[in-house]
Amino acid sequence: MIPALHPTTQKEDTVRITGEQRSQRLVTAFVISGLTFMLLPGTFLGVWNLLDISQCHRPESVPQAWLQAHGQAQIFGWIGSFILGIGFYSLTKMKSTKAFPTLAGWVSWILWTAGVLMRWIGGITGDAWRLLLPISAALQLAGFLAFYLSVHKHRPASADTKDKAWMRLVTCDTLAFLVVLAVNGWMLFEQATRGTSPALPHVADQQFVVLAVWGVLVPTIWGFNARWLPIFLGLQTPNQAALFTAYVLSVAGVIATFLQFLPVAEVAFLLAAVLAIDALHVWKRPVNPPKVLNVHSTFPSFVRLAYGWLLVSCVLAIIAARWDFSGGIWGASRHALTVGFVALMVFTIGQRVLPAFCGMHVLWSKNLMGWSLYLLFSGCLLRVVAEPLAYENIWGRAWSILPISAVAELAAVSLFALNISVTILRPSTQRPQTRFGSYDAGNTA
Repeated sequence: MIPALHPTTQKEDTVRITGEQRSQRLVTAFVISGLTFMLLPGTFLGVWNLLDISQCHRPESVPQAWLQAHGQAQIFGWIGSFILGIGFYSLTKMKSTKAFPTLAGWVSWILWTAGVLMRWIGGITGDAWRLLLPISAALQLAGFLAFYLSVHKHRPASADTKDKAWMRLVTCDTLAFLVVLAVNGWMLFEQATRGTSPALPHVADQQFVVLAVWGVLVPTIWGFNARWLPIFLGLQTPNQAALFTAYVLSVAGVIATFLQFLPVAEVAFLLAAVLAIDALHVWKRPVNPPKVLNVHSTFPSFVRLAYGWLLVSCVLAIIAARWDFSGGIWGASRHALTVGFVALMVFTIGQRVLPAFCGMHVLWSKNLMGWSLYLLFSGCLLRVVAEPLAYENIWGRAWSILPISAVAELAAVSLFALNISVTILRPSTQRPQTRFGSYDAGNTA
């Protein structure tokens, strides 16, 4: 017989279950908008740009504003939306009896989505860009502040969180994200008042991409990997000291980039990647069997392959700092980082956790997950190999390979979006329960 619950316990359970349901609806909204930005303003525009470049055999044939709009949609519209959604969901997992901040969550979603959309429209159309760019930056910053204040208010003060490397790393990344958005606002305001087009100057844009990717995205992945990989892949507990050393090196690399000490920056990034791989024990023998229930059986392999792309990106960047003349090696390095590491990690971990976060769902199709991973990896491989050969005028036929890589990646993104969308939009077979059951989607994923 299940014992009767104390009235206070019943009230706490009700608050937690209600918060769980509200957080699931909110994270679903963030995920759907993120998928939309990923598929249309992000990947489709990127494919269009690459097809244009391949046909003309000239990287400068596509307006810089279009290239930057593609990057903004991917970094902020897709990955940024996922980060905010998962961040709000994590509030229900913290040891707090406060009600879930529903209003703040939806305000954040509206401001963030509107800001990203305005930035994309201003860059693509060129209409009213002097107005749209600074407003978009302000909306994104306001949306993130609504998220940050909610997280700060609900953050538990218990001592048992102090020893969790992933929490501390994600906290640092949250502050870094705030810095990135502040820099984004300053740069777009300067461009709107003094620039001649919606495209940022090339050097400033490249520095900002490094700040966003190495300052936020890569360390955030490390932080969540420290939390999830020991569970999902059966790896050893991460080495906290080594992981934070890797983070410090990544920050040093970002600073060196802004000081235009590129060789120093690229070496710092390589050392950071090596330390992170060692700290997370990604390529070491697991201590427990991996959990592949309801996901494709290649899930552990692609997580490890993603870290291979991280190293490839760092090595190519070191080569580019000395021998790149037309942007081909830099482009391959950036693609290995953003698609090979970041996107491939999202495709693997995302299809593992997002169904649970969005309402305790089970992934719709393991086969679609497998195909999306194979296609994304293949497309990235073709792009990374062909881009230096084409751009640096080493092998002319490499230009014809670039469209194939673009189509492969578009197919991968489409399958990923289809699989996640069908999964989270169909009725769930599980419902939150009281503490005598389990409603923790993060643990049951």
